[in-house]
Amino acid sequence: MDKALWGRFGETVVTAPHAIQWLSDNGPQYTATASVLYAHELGLVPITTPAYSPESNGLAEGFVHTCKRDYVNVHELPDAERVLAQLGGWIDDYNRQAPHSALGMRSPADYRALALASNELTPHLPSRARPTSRSQARCEGA
Repeated sequence: MDKALWGRFGETVVTAPHAIQWLSDNGPQYTATASVLYAHELGLVPITTPAYSPESNGLAEGFVHTCKRDYVNVHELPDAERVLAQLGGWIDDYNRQAPHSALGMRSPADYRALALASNELTPHLPSRARPTSRSQARCEGA
């Protein structure tokens, strides 16, 4: 969590400048008291998907599938130590380099930069698919 915070706001930041929702499934590693307390220390607001609702967990499952397909399955990984040593680089690549079809074949970092520069939440979508009201735009940007 701290590396994600530093990646977004810089390594000198110890807490988020504003409340940021941290969405996870209901796995024990995410709902453990220590994890929840640490998230709060960083300025994150832990939110879990509804239990037994695969539709609401689709994004997380999509990430896991992509991670396994594009990173795990193409490397020789004899042990957990090797996986953990490479995990940070994989996540950085996923966020900064890898094109995502849902983002108009941009990386999340490029998509965010473009969205901020153009003051749009959905710069890759045709205008008919963009939010039609400010409240709809706020919901999609949350």
